[in-house]
Amino acid sequence: MPDRTTNTTSPAIEVVQRIYEAFYAGDLDAVMKQCSPAAVIEQDPALPWGGRYVGRDGIAKFAMKLTGSNDAVVTTEAMFQAGDRVIQQGRTAGTVRHNGAAFSVRECHVWTVEDGVVTKAEFFIDSERMLAALNA
Repeated sequence: MPDRTTNTTSPAIEVVQRIYEAFYAGDLDAVMKQCSPAAVIEQDPALPWGGRYVGRDGIAKFAMKLTGSNDAVVTTEAMFQAGDRVIQQGRTAGTVRHNGAAFSVRECHVWTVEDGVVTKAEFFIDSERMLAALNA
């Protein structure tokens, strides 16, 4: 379970925390309930699960690609709200499924929360280090 250290509590931060909890519980339906039907996910397209995903079908596709590539946990070092965005900064650590390589990379997730649901999630990780683990 990720550490949910926050600088403040807000309804938007609570939405994001529920997403992390649901994701780690393997409850994709609960993740979807926290997202707009037209939500967008973006991550570096150089990664096997990277690219731009739109809508609930896109979220499901992203989740399947991500979990199919690695077994990982996000550890939150900081989380705060800035306007309609929730910024989460920490590390993603785990194991690449196809080669067993361990990894621990810095990351930052930027969540846009409007009217109590996520409308956009932008995931930034140290792609160079992640790709090195994937290609080990």
